[in-house]
Amino acid sequence: MTDQLSVTFQALADPTRRAILARLADGAASVNELAEPFEISLPAVSRHLKVLESAGLISRTREAQLRPCKLEPEALRHAFSWMETYRRFWDDSFDRMADYLAELQARTAQAAHTPNKPLRPKEPKA
Repeated sequence: MTDQLSVTFQALADPTRRAILARLADGAASVNELAEPFEISLPAVSRHLKVLESAGLISRTREAQLRPCKLEPEALRHAFSWMETYRRFWDDSFDRMADYLAELQARTAQAAHTPNKPLRPKEPKA
């Protein structure tokens, strides 16, 4: 059995499906409207819509002869909250790295401004 988060990411893995979701973020659309920008058949678009619907990312309703598709943001919220944990981890890691690099730059700048001691010739060994 596959968990819902895996199903969501599997659906999001395809660029055509992501483009469909981006279009639906502007409002509901028919299958024909969603298929317009793509050079693929209507049955192919319908297959993409079935994957998105199975993942809970979209819903389809019936209005007369039309079946408009609508974005369902709840599945995306679940994926976003999962990713948010890792975003905080990476933000903290990058902040620590930035602090370390600033410290290195300060040391390098300080070393560049510190006058070097003149080298004395070595004393001959007796």
